[in-house]
Amino acid sequence: MKAIAQQEYGGPDALQLRELPDPKTAPGEVRIRVRAAGINPVDWKLGAGYLDAVMETHFPLVPGWDVAGVVESTGFDVSEFAVGDEVIGYVRKDQAQHGAYAELVSASVRMLARKPAALGWEEAAGLPLAGLTAYQSLQRVGVGEGDTVLIHAAAGGVGSLGVQIAVALGARVIGTAGERNHDFLRGLGAEPVV
Repeated sequence: MKAIAQQEYGGPDALQLRELPDPKTAPGEVRIRVRAAGINPVDWKLGAGYLDAVMETHFPLVPGWDVAGVVESTGFDVSEFAVGDEVIGYVRKDQAQHGAYAELVSASVRMLARKPAALGWEEAAGLPLAGLTAYQSLQRVGVGEGDTVLIHAAAGGVGSLGVQIAVALGARVIGTAGERNHDFLRGLGAEPVV
């Protein structure tokens, strides 16, 4: 398979188009034919070596933790997904090496969800990391109907998803952002403040 990979830590110049072996499909996993991969700040931090103290990294390193694609094969014990299913996922593993910047990626079924039919591949690939961060943060503090929540950087990736989720849960949302983003936040249902 073709993949964007790097042989050592570095900046964007370290990334190269390479031919790598297809990933295996272990029990509890599916192999996904990647249609789009999301890009997050953690990707360049991992590639530059900033996470070396906390994450085991193996080279060649294929970055990318957000994926949208089609299930190509399933582990022998997988019943949650079938070949041909359209999925999105946050495919981070305990050790960094086989990310989503490739034609194929394997992922645990617990890291996947069905791709929303209303979203294109690129939009869907942008959801997992930022969406999970927003959703889990709101769940952690128990945001629900009638609550008021303050979301900082509400016009950013995690913030804008957090606004939409909190509004859908019935909360009043106050969002901090620069004035140029206030109309955007109003459109999402937040009350903007500087």
